[in-house]
Parts: sequence; C-alpha cells; structure tokens
Amino acid sequence: MLNTISYPGPGDVPLIIAHGLFGSGRNWNVIAKRLSDSRPVVAVDMRNHGGSFHDPDHSYPAMAADLAEVIAAHGGQADLLGHSMGGKAAMVLALQKAPGLRHLLIADIAPVAYSHSQQSVVAALLAVDLDQVTRRSDADAQLARHIDDPMLRAFLTQNLAIEEGRARWKLNLEALADQMPLIMDFPQADGWFDGRVTVIRGGESDYVAPKYEPMLKALFPQAEIVTMEGRGHWLHAEDPRGFEAVLRKILG
Repeated sequence: MLNTISYPGPGDVPLIIAHGLFGSGRNWNVIAKRLSDSRPVVAVDMRNHGGSFHDPDHSYPAMAADLAEVIAAHGGQADLLGHSMGGKAAMVLALQKAPGLRHLLIADIAPVAYSHSQQSVVAALLAVDLDQVTRRSDADAQLARHIDDPMLRAFLTQNLAIEEGRARWKLNLEALADQMPLIMDFPQADGWFDGRVTVIRGGESDYVAPKYEPMLKALFPQAEIVTMEGRGHWLHAEDPRGFEAVLRKILG
C-alpha cells in the first residue's frame, strides 16, 4: 500500500490528500495538520514518490487502484482531494464508481490531455551528479544550470534523501520519464460520476480553462467550480491559509 501520513482528528470519515507530480504527502503537512482539528486527514505518497514503492507502471488506473486501497484501509469511506496528477488519479477512481467515495475535490486540473510535458524537469534531476551531493544546496547548485526558478528547485530538492553521506532521489525518475506521456494524458472514460464534485482552480492558471469545462461537466455533471482569484496552479502553496479556508467552506 502507499506510504501515508495520518493526522488523527474527530469523526470517522477522513479526508485523503493525493499530491501532484514530483510532490509528496509531506508537502501538505501544514494544511493537513490544521484541518485535522475537525476530522481525520491522511496524506499519501503516490507511487514512485516519497516513501512509497517504485513501480514501472505509473498509469492513472494503477494510481486510482492505490487510492482505493488507502480508502479501504481507513474505514471504507472518505472524501478525496487530489492536486494535479493526484487530481487526475482521483477522477479516474471516481469514474470507476469506486465505493466509499463521498466527495471528490480536485485542485486545479481537468480530465483532459495537456500538450506540455515535464520531461525537462526529469532530465534536470537525472543530470544531477549525486556523488557530488552532501546537502540540498549542492543539488540546488547543479539544478540551477537547467532550472532558473529557485522556488521550483526548492520544491524538487525536497525529494532528496541523504543517508550516511550518500544522496538519492526518492522519485523513481526512470519510471516517470517513461510514463510521462500517460501522466500528461487522461484515459478514455466510459460513463460519468454523478456524485458530489468540487473543482478548485487558480484564477491565474490555465489548467482548468473555460475550454475544458464541457469535458469536465460531461464526466462530472454535478461538478461545481470554485476560483481562487490571483492564484496559479500551485494555489495551495501560494496561499495555504486561503486554500484551507476554501476547503473548510466546501467540506462544512
């Protein structure tokens, strides 16, 4: 099963959080801990990320099956929040009519194929000479040759593990590189999910652009869209308190 981080709280129905590409459950630590004042919260490490297992299959049906297993292990009923890649996996699970999924919350992603790729990021990570890395700043200096954004580099280097003087990436970079076309895509869906769905999008992001709304509504006819104005794709990192407030209002 996926590695999970549990934040105990009152009640029986947890909120399960599925992170995006290159992320981990720990990225959600602050929001998860604060939300646990009203309910149990479980943040997962998706396959090939964080402390979870490595597998050559990084398809959305495989990731959806992982999430179903987590829900079953935590009482069989849950609200599910997924960001980006995690959001697509959560949508696939919902479209499979998975039992126990009470409320689907999607953070800034649509059930569509995107034309961009993250292969350049994977290539930059693979180019790091880990033999020359004894601390995160060493990896950051090497990544700076390929990635200008210091915030992105700081996010990526959270995936670095240094144990007994040896550095390694927690990410299964080979699998992510091989499966990147599937990650950017969305599998063909038969049918729809008519349960409760809320999509939280960033007003400055184009991941849930108006042109994607017809597909979203076709697959999730009950979907409501909430916009966080002035926020981009990483809306939960840009404005954690604002994102938390939106979640509390949605979840009640």
